[in-house]
Amino acid sequence: VLQKGLKENFADAQVSVVDCPDLTQEPFNFPAKGICGKPRIADVGGVPYLIPVVQKEKVYDLNTVAKDIELPGAFILGAGAASSKILGVNAELIPIVQTKSEKKPAVNGSYIAQINPADKGCLLEKYSSKYTDCEFGLLANLYASEGQPGKVIEVKANGRTGELNFVSCLRQILEKHYGEKPVGMGGTFIIQKGKAKIHIMPPEFSACPLNTDEDVNNWLKFFEMKAPLICQPVIVSRDPGFDLRVEHTHCFSHHGEGGHYHQDTSPDSVQYLGYLLPAELLFRIDRPQETHLVGRD
Repeated sequence: VLQKGLKENFADAQVSVVDCPDLTQEPFNFPAKGICGKPRIADVGGVPYLIPVVQKEKVYDLNTVAKDIELPGAFILGAGAASSKILGVNAELIPIVQTKSEKKPAVNGSYIAQINPADKGCLLEKYSSKYTDCEFGLLANLYASEGQPGKVIEVKANGRTGELNFVSCLRQILEKHYGEKPVGMGGTFIIQKGKAKIHIMPPEFSACPLNTDEDVNNWLKFFEMKAPLICQPVIVSRDPGFDLRVEHTHCFSHHGEGGHYHQDTSPDSVQYLGYLLPAELLFRIDRPQETHLVGRD
């Protein structure tokens, strides 16, 4: 399904089932070896807690989420907002956490991307270099598993010929094929060559309500960042009525760049390599009572 669809959006695409590479190795350096074992997706909080006006009291903990999704000790990847209570500012969180179990403490391999106060560029830091908790704020889209080795779906796509970004392309392929049946996937992919459009939220929450996508885009800070970028996508083909964010991808690098992935900006030269797995379960945690569709891109 994925290979056929990707070939409509990329010059070259190959999809196969392979053994998950050891993710503790370069370029990932994750705290777990793989993305297999009881795979599941959690959608926590939501954009309505950020806009039109922020609700700063919305703070969560990845160790608690692991218990909530009935997988204590889960290895969690994904995209979310950092806790402004901890950082003192608003920032992008790239969660990469082996949550605590009865036998072991949590290992937090997450990154934070924020606007550098010195030069207004990207400041990417390892979370554990400054903080010891596993908190996040407002919203997160998370892929969780036992972090085991095993069979995964390897996706290679080079030379983008269509308009859709890599993640949207995967999601829409699934939606087109599976229709009303929601299919969720998560894991990691590398933008191996090329550049990408990435945003980072400003350190200050907006004083004025953000009521439209245009308001949100004027508030966000956009950058063009260079490969290699290691990305954590969470994808659900369609929302079965839980007010989900159906796709959300954050990325980090070893050259100081990272944030929220929108699209590659070098379609001719771009190369994607991903390792993904369909999730078995979906959990919706602290769904906003009052909702809207602004800022879901």
